[in-house]
Amino acid sequence: MEPADLYGLPLDRFIPERTALARALRADKRRDEATAVAALRKPSVAAWAVNQLVRSQGAGVAELYAAGDALRGAQENLLAGSGDGRALRAADERERAAVDALVEAARGLLDSDGHELSATVVERVSDTLHAAALDERAREQVRVGRLERELRHVGLGLGESAFAAPPVPAVAAAAAKAKTKPKPAKPVAKQAETNAQQAAREREAREQAQTDKQGAREREAARKAARSAETAARRRVERSQHALRAAKERRERAARALDEADEALAAAQAEAQKAAAELKRARADLERL
Repeated sequence: MEPADLYGLPLDRFIPERTALARALRADKRRDEATAVAALRKPSVAAWAVNQLVRSQGAGVAELYAAGDALRGAQENLLAGSGDGRALRAADERERAAVDALVEAARGLLDSDGHELSATVVERVSDTLHAAALDERAREQVRVGRLERELRHVGLGLGESAFAAPPVPAVAAAAAKAKTKPKPAKPVAKQAETNAQQAAREREAREQAQTDKQGAREREAARKAARSAETAARRRVERSQHALRAAKERRERAARALDEADEALAAAQAEAQKAAAELKRARADLERL
């Protein structure tokens, strides 16, 4: 695996794979490269999403660059007095459409990697894409697919939040440059390596702690959501049981009323039959007189 490949991995694999690569380089006596790899920072969620867009959305990224060039050209023409507002608006709409399409693609990439594209992440991805469209320096950083932090375009340059990983050749170049220098005394070199390893372990521990905290927050949020869902379900069950009991009571009352009605009907029928028999006897007595 090359250092650049780390930025194409699922985000939760970055730290363990970086550690494994640094160890492999160190075991191969490539200590300067191992130190450089160990110093690579885990990308933010937004930066990771943009790195994946560069790797998987070639046509969309190319359209972003073309739209950015068109927008910059329209702006320059307008400032020079040879352009018009309609061309500028059309170029602006094209650039925004290119950004929106890539943000939507980023939503799918993050979802497939188990991340939620929050409003904050959307804004940071969008800012980075706008910066890449309109600023050459930002574009070069985005193009290599090794962003560690999101970018922000401010005016004609990058804002303070523009941070990126060093270019891919930097790791090997650092090793080559180091080889041309006089070798320090062995104890000094050994101590420097020990210090670098310790710093890498401490940084890895901090990053892992942050990952654990985020995981704990997500699990707690999931537990709260589950408890809320359980409470709501329990209340629905209680309401359903209450409604069922009420329906059974109404049915029982109706059954009792029906039984009483049947009894009253039977009594009325018996009384009617008795009255009819008495009437028949009375008529017979009358005929004999």
